[in-house]
Amino acid sequence: MSIDDKEKKRLMKLKNDKDFKRQNSHKHNRVPSSWRKAIGRHSNVRLKKKYAKNMPNPGYGSPKKVRGLHPSGLTDNLVHRPEDLEDLDPEVDGARIASKVGGRKREAILEKAAEEDIHVFNGEIETNEEKEDEHEEEE
Repeated sequence: MSIDDKEKKRLMKLKNDKDFKRQNSHKHNRVPSSWRKAIGRHSNVRLKKKYAKNMPNPGYGSPKKVRGLHPSGLTDNLVHRPEDLEDLDPEVDGARIASKVGGRKREAILEKAAEEDIHVFNGEIETNEEKEDEHEEEE
């Protein structure tokens, strides 16, 4: 299923990241924004009026070859320890460090990723100095 760069860029442009919001969620705080199908008798969304919100349909799907990819075009792989990076290919795969990983292990993962030229999507480290600066600004 390998595709060349030109074709991949074209398909990434076609990729749909549209958010479908629930009917009337912008009007009432009690209505969450997560999508639920409109079932009301006079619902303009259900009747697919031109001025109403769009409903999710098969036509909004992304091309299969780029479905589930990170916007950078790399696959998104969750990493918990530095050894998890050994299986990744820098040309195709990217890494995302799990939220439960601590600072020391995060630094080790970032060092190993730099050696292997693997792109880390959430690779920023917040140092103690930055935390102190934020704390001083709040006061």
